[in-house]
Amino acid sequence: MIDKICSFLLNKIKKEMPDVDEERAEVILYGLQILIGELPKIIIVLGVGWLLGMFKLTVLTIAMMLPYRTFSGGFHLHTHIGCIIATTVNYCGIALLGKYIVLEKMAIYILSIIVWIFGMIMIKMYAPADTENVPILREADRKRKRVLSYIALTIGLIVAMMINIPSISAILIFGNLLQSISITKPAYRLAKCKYGYEVYTDTSIA
Repeated sequence: MIDKICSFLLNKIKKEMPDVDEERAEVILYGLQILIGELPKIIIVLGVGWLLGMFKLTVLTIAMMLPYRTFSGGFHLHTHIGCIIATTVNYCGIALLGKYIVLEKMAIYILSIIVWIFGMIMIKMYAPADTENVPILREADRKRKRVLSYIALTIGLIVAMMINIPSISAILIFGNLLQSISITKPAYRLAKCKYGYEVYTDTSIA
C-alpha cells in the first residue's frame, strides 16, 4: 500500500518536473518511502504507548534512542507490517522495562558499565550497520558514523548513571543494550537482513 502511494506521488512529481532523471527519481522515491513509511509507525507506537498508560515514557524512549540508532544503524525487516510490529515492540517494550524495573543506584552503575563495554565492542565490529536499501560505502562516512555511535552510546550511559530518575536510567540501559544487539550479525541473520556494504562491495569493511 505504501509503495503504491509513493509511486503515485512520484509520478505526479515527474509530471510537474519533467527534468527529473531516473537517478533523482530513485532518491525522491526513497525519501517518500521513508517519510510515509515512518509516519504510521510513529503514530502506532505512540498510540500503543498511550493505551498502555506510558505515553510520555514512550516519547522519551524514542527521543533518547534515536541518536544512537541513527548513527549505528541496525537491521530492517522486509515488510512494512513486520517493521511496524518490531518498532512498536522495541520502543514500547523498552518503555515498559523502564516503568516496571526499578534499579538501585549501584545496579545502574554496574549495568551501565557492562552495556558500555559491550556496546563499544559491537560498534567497533559492526557499526555503522547498513542495509541493502541504504548502503554506506564511503569509508569516510563509515568512520564518521562509527565515531558518532561511540559518542551517542557514551553520553546516553553517562546520563543513565548521573540522572536521579530510575525509569530514565533503565530506559537508557536497556535501550542501548538492545540497539547494540541489533547491529550484530546474529541479529541480521535472524531478521534475514544483509549488510549493505557486503552486498555492494567485494570485501567487508572492518
